[in-house]
Amino acid sequence: MSVLPTYRRRAPRLLLALGLTGALTATLGPPAAASDRGAQAAPRPSTATGASVTNPLVAGPIASTSPVGHPSRGYPFLATDLNLAAVGYVEQEFFVSGTATRYATRGTETAVVTSTDQPYATRIVVRRPLSDKAFNGVVIAEWNNVSNQWDQEVDWFQSHEHLIREGYAWVGVSAQRAGLHSPTGLLAWNPTRYGTLDVTVGGTVNDDSLSYDIFSQAVKAVRSPTGVAPLGRLAPRYVIATGHSQSAGRLANYYNGIQPLANVVDAVVLHGGGGILRTDLGTPVFRINSEGDVSSGILSAAARAQADSPVLRSWEVAGASHGDWKLITDYGPLRKRDIGSYPGGYPGEPQTCALPSLSRVPQHMVQNAVYDHTVKWVAYGVQPPTAPKIQMTGTAVARDELGLALGGVRLAQHEVPLRINSGSNTGPGFCFLDGSSVPLSDAQLAALYPTVSSYVDETVAVTMANVRAGYLPGTFTRDPAWYSDIRELIGEYVAAGRITAHAGAQLEVRLGPAERAGVDGRDRPAVVLLGHLADKAEALITGDPAARDAVLRVTEAPVALLREAKG
Repeated sequence: MSVLPTYRRRAPRLLLALGLTGALTATLGPPAAASDRGAQAAPRPSTATGASVTNPLVAGPIASTSPVGHPSRGYPFLATDLNLAAVGYVEQEFFVSGTATRYATRGTETAVVTSTDQPYATRIVVRRPLSDKAFNGVVIAEWNNVSNQWDQEVDWFQSHEHLIREGYAWVGVSAQRAGLHSPTGLLAWNPTRYGTLDVTVGGTVNDDSLSYDIFSQAVKAVRSPTGVAPLGRLAPRYVIATGHSQSAGRLANYYNGIQPLANVVDAVVLHGGGGILRTDLGTPVFRINSEGDVSSGILSAAARAQADSPVLRSWEVAGASHGDWKLITDYGPLRKRDIGSYPGGYPGEPQTCALPSLSRVPQHMVQNAVYDHTVKWVAYGVQPPTAPKIQMTGTAVARDELGLALGGVRLAQHEVPLRINSGSNTGPGFCFLDGSSVPLSDAQLAALYPTVSSYVDETVAVTMANVRAGYLPGTFTRDPAWYSDIRELIGEYVAAGRITAHAGAQLEVRLGPAERAGVDGRDRPAVVLLGHLADKAEALITGDPAARDAVLRVTEAPVALLREAKG
């Protein structure tokens, strides 16, 4: 039986150059008892009144007329495949209707009204705690992305585990016409369920100029209901707007032009985009972008040049891509179920990009920290830490000898690499957005990490430094990515014939219980079960030492992190 090594602290490559300092983050609790309350005894009341925003009519929850996945599609589009009931959550769909104002946005200036009293009807999807005791008082209101010509809740896919763990409520808003009226939109997907919805005033308004007020009214319906309450008995204290990619661009316009008029959200999180922002508002705005957003120009040079301020934070995550492994693997099965096809890069599907697509850098862990920091920002006035920008050589991302981007927020999966993850790729479709992930060779890994513990030591040092800097939440050890990384690596080696199918199955038998314990926060059982997995790997993988060490690296690193996080 192997004895897991004692891991020593050691500063890895580039760690000192990053100057990683800062306060420890902690698990977010209900706002009245949130962390960092030492600075202020009680959370501040919301200043987002939404006084000028009309309360819409809310109908629902809309009943499902078939099981999820049934060909009749009598259920909400992209209904979650999570067992929400098992974690005390519920998913419900509501229809929201009324009359909205059309706005013309003007860069960083306040928007102007172009017409009023335009009828609309749309939907919102709510995923929330059933119990008010489990609710942390914060609503994440996501502007659904429609780049694929249907609704897609990117930020939910990225952060749902954390949102559920911390007691957030999530509301997805269908604000744009493509999500409803395109050939693959809601009306075409199920005309019986969604046929009464319309955000184009009968096809006469096709520029999404109503979307801003529709979003405001949806938020107003959640935070100050006058009839049907989408959150049931839950009383929200703060609402944070969030959106990815195209939705980040819409929300940047919203922040600049509509928020000064509507004042219905407490903060805005822009993920994967967002242009130049005004800084004369009191509403905090947090911008998180991947290396791919920087390299592709999705985040413009002018926007990157904006300095952090008392109301603006901008973080950039090295090695991460605009669409990544987490997003595609979580979203893929639902897209297959409801659209009929997997997204590009989904495991097992034909790979069309020049390099293996989808960065494995878990940017979502940083995004989880962003949401928690934003709550502390609005509730306690605790400003988030700053972060270094990704380094550039001219208009290109600066890279080291391995091809890894320099600068930025540097997670262990980038700073202590097993793969060369990048935000860049080439090929058809969304290849340029999906980034790439190329495994290092056995020779490269042996040179970088002469022993398993040398890899583990560096991973622990970098990860804990990121926790101290505030770039990872204090609950980082509960993220499923630590365990899915083990599963995917074993699968790759089985597929390559370097681990037998029997050995792979035996390792999976031990991985499943370890994952359940770790994600549930049962750290001691997780350590023991991961130790059994490491023992089994040593016993079963005897003919390929490099494959054995590969499994041991990704197994023993979370063991050490669990121990280190407990102090």
